[in-house]
Amino acid sequence: MEVEHARPYFFGDIGFWSERTEVHKAASLGHTSQLEHLIRSGASVNIVAVDSITPLHEACLRGQAQCVRLLLDAGAQVDARNVDGSTPLCDACSAGSLECVQLLLDHGAMADPALTSRTASPLHEACLGGNSDCVRLLIATGASLEAYNLYYGTPLHVACANKHTDCVKELLNAGAMVNAARLHETPLHHAAKTMQVDMVETLVEFGANVYARDQHNKRPVDYTTPGSPSATCLTFYENNPMSLQQLSRLALRTKLGTRALKVIGQLNIPKLIMEYLCY
Repeated sequence: MEVEHARPYFFGDIGFWSERTEVHKAASLGHTSQLEHLIRSGASVNIVAVDSITPLHEACLRGQAQCVRLLLDAGAQVDARNVDGSTPLCDACSAGSLECVQLLLDHGAMADPALTSRTASPLHEACLGGNSDCVRLLIATGASLEAYNLYYGTPLHVACANKHTDCVKELLNAGAMVNAARLHETPLHHAAKTMQVDMVETLVEFGANVYARDQHNKRPVDYTTPGSPSATCLTFYENNPMSLQQLSRLALRTKLGTRALKVIGQLNIPKLIMEYLCY
C-alpha cells in the first residue's frame, strides 16, 4: 500500500491534490485500525482530494467519531475548507453527529466560519437536516443566529423551509430574529408554504408579522390552500390582535434580551415563569 508522507498543511494549499486516498477511504468507512496504521506509517492526515475534501471532511460527513478523533489527534486541520467552502463542522452538522460536532468544537473549530455567497454556516447545515441537538450545541457555543446566506437566508429560514419545528423553537428561544427577511420573504412565508400549522403558531407567538409581503407582494396566507388549517390559522391572526398575555411575553423577551433570558434560565426561577417567557 502506498503511503502519503506527512507535510505541513496551509489553508488554501492546492499544491498537494491527489485522487481519493486510502486515508480518505478509511476515514469515510470508519476503519479505525486501518486509519491508525496509515497515520503511524506517516500518511498525511491533511491530504486533499481533487475537490479539496480532506479525510476529516469524509469522516465527519459519515459521522465516524472515532476516526474524527484519530485525525484531530494526529494534527488534522480542523477548519479545512472543501471546494464549496464547507468545513468539517458543516459536514458533521449536516450528518447530525453530535459527537463529531463536540469533538470538532473541543479542538477549536469555528462555529462561525467566514461565509461566501456559496457557503452555508454549520448552523444552516444543522437546520437543513433537522438536527436540533446540533442546533442547541452550536447556539450554546455562540454560533450566530443571523448568519446569512444569499441562497438560504438565515438558519431560521432554513428550518422553516424544511419543516423542522424543533429547530425553529431552538432558534426562537435563543433569540433569532423572527422577521428576518430574504428578498422580503420571512420565515413565516416558508412555514405557510409548507403548510406547517404548528410552526405558523410558534412563529406568530414569537412576534412574526402576518401582514409581511415578499418580493411578489404576497402575505404568508397567500401561500396556503384556502380552507386548510394553516390558512384558517393565519386568517384568524390577521383578523384578531394578539392577546395581552402574548403581547406581555413579547415585550418581556424584547426588553430582557437573549442574554438576560439565558442568565435567568440558570437561576432557580419557577418553571411557570420560564414557560411564560420561552415557548
